[in-house]
This record gives sequence, structure tokens and C-alpha cells, in this order.
Amino acid sequence: MSSEISPQPRGRVVLGGAGGFMGSHLAERYRAQGREVVTIGRSGSDLRWDDAKGIAAAIDGAALVVGLAGKSVNCRYNEANRAEIFRSRLDTTAQLSDAIAAATTPPPLWVNSSTATIYRHAEDRAMTEGSGEIGTGFSVEVARAWERALFAAELPSTRRVALRSAIVLGDGGVLGPIKTLARLGLGGAQHDGRWPVTKARIAAGTAHYPGAKRGAQRFSWVHIKDIARILDFVETHPELEGPVNASAPNPSDNRSFMASVRRVLGTPFGPPMPRWMLEIGAIGIRTETELVLKSRWVLPEKLQAAGFEFAYPELEPALREIWGR
Repeated sequence: MSSEISPQPRGRVVLGGAGGFMGSHLAERYRAQGREVVTIGRSGSDLRWDDAKGIAAAIDGAALVVGLAGKSVNCRYNEANRAEIFRSRLDTTAQLSDAIAAATTPPPLWVNSSTATIYRHAEDRAMTEGSGEIGTGFSVEVARAWERALFAAELPSTRRVALRSAIVLGDGGVLGPIKTLARLGLGGAQHDGRWPVTKARIAAGTAHYPGAKRGAQRFSWVHIKDIARILDFVETHPELEGPVNASAPNPSDNRSFMASVRRVLGTPFGPPMPRWMLEIGAIGIRTETELVLKSRWVLPEKLQAAGFEFAYPELEPALREIWGR
């Protein structure tokens, strides 16, 4: 069945971690569809994570549970932040799992966030659910632990999907700072290279060694509207379970991505950014260069085999839609 003719899902949706970029978009979209939406978050949500009874009541009889909670990885990977990245994902996933296990009428579907970063740095071939190779290091261990928490309990009445999302593009999120940099004339490709690696970084699994040359690292992405459409599609296709790659079928590379950004914004000038400059900048804005230097080459094998059709399969039209160009 094509993704364009699937029946519109109905029933209550419980969104865990609804205050972020993706959660806000999904909550608005589900409400526009006329669905009851219950949000869980730290503040500004219908329920807080410390309200176990409220969460249990919301999940009992729900049609869909979506887990999105977790501290952003857009930070420095110091000890405190690493611990919070793990804790924020594992604790909230366990809370959703416990509530589903206790429900009199368990939800038929639980989709939990994961990440395409679970796959290794890939310059040689694309990673799919069937043939992809799991990587190593801190970010990969976070993703593996997150998925283990999703599938840990016996929940015979609830189908579970780990949504291995590529970089999600929309009006906000990662495109905000990229747009600012491009307009300042700093929208060139990000070049990898040599940089000192400390013993502490090696021990923590956060060391980034030189990889792709001259902006050739692959850039897998997905439009936020396609993420929402994927969730609708998964609801109506019970054959989809386990890990599912949420990534547009035509990945780019860093050099081409930044060139597309410049074209769409009408900013022709953008010199390459060498590794040393990226590292200094990352320290200044409290983030990590892995986020732009790791080569993520991911294809949506399961979705396409099931008949899903992306509304935004090509990068430049996706950017033009997002920025109204």
C-alpha cells in the first residue's frame, strides 16, 4: 500500500519529550488531525515525568506512544553531560515501558527515538537495517543503550519501533545555526583533519579521529514533515517493527549540503572550515565536531520496501520549502 493512500490514524497519542523541535511539530500536527494529544515533559507539558500515575492513565487505552525525551547531544561531552545524556534517555524510556506493561489496554504501537548515529562512520557504502554495521564510541553506546531499553520488557500487545533518524531538517533545530553561519559568509564545507586526542577522550569514547577528506563525509537527512508522515505510515503498517531508518533516500555529503544551503539562501561565498577552526569554534559554542564530521550514510530500506513515498526525497527542494524560497 502506498504511503499516499494509507488511512488516517486515529486515537490518543502520548508524546514523551514533547517540548523539543520534533515534539512540538508532532503535537501541533496530531491536534490538527483532530487527535487527542497528551504531552509529557519537564515543563509546559500536560504531565511531568515524575507523575507516574498520570503517565499510566494517559498510556492506558492510547493508540500511539512516541518517546522523544533525551538531553540534546549538542553539548560538550564532559562527564556530567555524558551521564545526563544516558540518564535522560534510559529513565524516560523505562517509565514509558513500565506504564505500557501495567496498562489494562496497552497501546498497539510504541515508537521511540533512536539515531542513525548508531551505524559506523561510513564512506564506502550505505547502512541499512539489514546490512548496516554498528559503530563504536560514546554516541553509538548511547544509541545501543536507548534501543535496549525500548525492547527490554515483555510487551506482547505492543509493537515497538526504534526510529533511527538521520539529521532532521525543519524550521529550527540544526538549520538555525547553519543558516546564521552561511549568511555570515561561513557556510563552507567542514573539512576533517588532525587534532590532538587526549587519553581522557579515548577512555570516554569521545575521541574523533580524522576521517573523510575535504567535506566528503556523507550527510543523511530527513525533512521533519516526512518524519511525521513516517509515523502515520508505521501506524498503518503492522509489518514494520524493530529498527527503522528514518532518512531521505538521496543522502548528500557535507560539501554538497553546504553548497545547497548557500544556493538556497543566495549566499555564494563560503570558504571551507578546517578541523582546527571547527574545534576552536566547538569549544566556544559548547558542542562537538563529531556532529558535523562523522560520515552518516543511511538508507530507508524497510520504509521503501513497505511502500513509503517521501514527500521530500531531494535535499535542495526540502531546504527551499523550509526557508520559503
